[in-house]
Amino acid sequence: MNVPEALIEFIKSGTEFIVAGHKEPDGDCVGSQLAITSLLRRLGKKAFPCSAGPFKRIEVKPYEDRFLPCPAAAKGMRVLVMDCTNRERVGDLPIDGMPVASVDHHATQNPWGEAVFLDPEAPSVTFLTEKIFRALDMEILPEEAELLFLGLCTDTGFFRHLDGGEYCQAVLETAARLCGAGASPKKTFAAIYGGKSLNSRLLMGAMLAKTHSYYNGRLLISNETLEETKRYGLESRDSDMTYQLLQSIKGVEAMVLIRQETQEECTIGFRSRDHVDVAAIAKDFGGGGHKNAAGTKIRGTIPEMEERIAAAFASCFNI
Repeated sequence: MNVPEALIEFIKSGTEFIVAGHKEPDGDCVGSQLAITSLLRRLGKKAFPCSAGPFKRIEVKPYEDRFLPCPAAAKGMRVLVMDCTNRERVGDLPIDGMPVASVDHHATQNPWGEAVFLDPEAPSVTFLTEKIFRALDMEILPEEAELLFLGLCTDTGFFRHLDGGEYCQAVLETAARLCGAGASPKKTFAAIYGGKSLNSRLLMGAMLAKTHSYYNGRLLISNETLEETKRYGLESRDSDMTYQLLQSIKGVEAMVLIRQETQEECTIGFRSRDHVDVAAIAKDFGGGGHKNAAGTKIRGTIPEMEERIAAAFASCFNI
């Protein structure tokens, strides 16, 4: 998919931008926000990267101080939203009433913005952001390459989620261009998968030990209780590695992690290997995402949610 002319015009004709992203940013969100901020500034524009946070993930914490307090709306100011086309997911940033453009790869029925670059087939928003650089005929500087590569590796699981075909080739060609511009796979891998605490591995072990199997092992569900969060800390969460270990189990097709965030509310993460559309399951619970990765936040407790979620997968396995 080519960069829409409306987005190029939105960028060229603006002079001052708030660059927003979704709450609880990941590497793709942070990488695309900071890379496009750098691009805007090099084009002679004012750009303010803003985020509602929190910066929970170890790979994005080093970038937290790069984000600024969101400025008050001023005449002519525009908003460029990265990795999100949903106003609610941006959080409480004071951006209402301002012209908005968005760049995203999450499937959505009502994309937000007067200029929208939306490609649900794209592996990451940083993949789309690299296209914006090329559409504007802008060289990618080494730090920008590192940011874009971070997001690309975050959302592809360091390329292990890619299938074959022309799109896979396009993604790897993008990765090659970013490495040629200064990105380091070794450095990026260490940023995403290194520096973990002992508590993070203990929490993962506790979650793996209580994983429940459904439909003859085709669905695996585990959870994190409030007591475990208190004991090990929010910083000890390592969902990507937990999903990776569950996915390596023979016969598994879908995985779910339920976390009790408060006494009344849970967050639920869904993942699948190939054919199961977990975005459709998440939608039934008020959430959304991609075919193979989705999530939601919902009122309930772990036991009642596990029972409902397990039942929701019955049609996926022709039960």
